Amino acid sequence: MEVRTAASPKDVKWYDTARLREEFLIQGLFAPDEIKLVYSHVDRIITGSATPVAGPLTLTAGAELRADYFCQRRELGIINIGGAGTITVDGKVYNVGHKDGMYIGRGSKEVVFASSDAACPAKFYLNSTPAHAPYPTKLIKLNGEAKEDYEVIVKPENKVELGCLEDSNHRVINKYILPGQVESCQLVMGMTALKPGSVWNTMPCHTHDRRMEVYLYFDIPEDAFVVHYMGEPQET
Repeated sequence: MEVRTAASPKDVKWYDTARLREEFLIQGLFAPDEIKLVYSHVDRIITGSATPVAGPLTLTAGAELRADYFCQRRELGIINIGGAGTITVDGKVYNVGHKDGMYIGRGSKEVVFASSDAACPAKFYLNSTPAHAPYPTKLIKLNGEAKEDYEVIVKPENKVELGCLEDSNHRVINKYILPGQVESCQLVMGMTALKPGSVWNTMPCHTHDRRMEVYLYFDIPEDAFVVHYMGEPQET
């Protein structure tokens, strides 16, 4: 597990491009048959990926957490951006399709990731935060209907359409983990889908003093790139 310390805004303003990327950009996610985790001192969040191909991958705490198992004192949010797969939590198997998500509550001891087809492996994107209480594990589906008591469908009111094509920020925010849909201690997760012709993801520019944010950009065309602005409004 890679560990990253917090950085003072007063220092960050002097970083060059290489240093900014070193401190704030996570690379190398979704490597085949690998779980990659990055622990940040900011909010003690863990961001990472699990990409099982040849066989299942088991999530472990590692020495960094000083815990018997990963979710001993943490909660875990997942969105699958790859092919169909399964997540097994304490022996119970959950079928997690493309763009399905999961919330795994504190106290879950064994978490195992697997792909349904090695030729089109699942790509599980992970976020984890400390948790003060246990909440039920849930399978989150973007569309369809809930068939089991552990399944949750993203509610229509949690598919929020914002922006407009004229401002190049027409998008739909799909909220997966939040109060009133999937309860958690402090973890909030969602997935934004840009409409054709739009390029801006979080406009207007804003800050969050109460919590940090992690952004994963995926399904980007080969000839496209991401521009991420950061800093004080008068000095980005």
